[in-house]
Amino acid sequence: MKKLLSGLALLSATALASGCAPDFKEQQAKAVVPHKFVACYSYGCRKRVTFPITQQVNDRFAAIMSEGQGSAEGERQAIRKAVAYYEDLSATRIGTRDDPKSPVAASGKPGQMDCIDESTNTKHVLLYLQARQLLAYHSVQPNTSRGVLIDGRYPHWTAVIKDTSGKKWAVDSWFEPGGGLPDVDPLDYWRTRGVMGER
Repeated sequence: MKKLLSGLALLSATALASGCAPDFKEQQAKAVVPHKFVACYSYGCRKRVTFPITQQVNDRFAAIMSEGQGSAEGERQAIRKAVAYYEDLSATRIGTRDDPKSPVAASGKPGQMDCIDESTNTKHVLLYLQARQLLAYHSVQPNTSRGVLIDGRYPHWTAVIKDTSGKKWAVDSWFEPGGGLPDVDPLDYWRTRGVMGER
């Protein structure tokens, strides 16, 4: 038992040193419900806050998504704005705005987020948009990762959407500070990135 606990502790320490914690699929599976949002923070979803989705918030998301009506590309641009709006809301609730690219040194800093927090939060808002039928050209997919250290890349997670043609897109909010527009890139391209910390 001691060996097992030691191994688990080592795994956690290694993951945190990489800037991202292991994927907690059971946490990611808990999508938002229509009346509230959940925001993960403190690296690996160790802390969470919830906050209500008011009618004003519903209306704002609807207005943002209406800007992207007419094409899949337009909808992806609207998704970027919707994720940024969600991050503004969560920063207000948490009480601080997270830094870009969550450096390892920030793992104990209040309100900071690694890629597990970021991708989980992004998936929450995407599931909310989907539940409200505000996504006409995309569906929410399981979060995914790239990098295994030995390939020169830290493990890194992203939220994913799939368009009506079947093409998948990474929605990656980790590189910008809280409230910044996330990257939305073809998933195949996103998987090739990240060598030596590149975007």
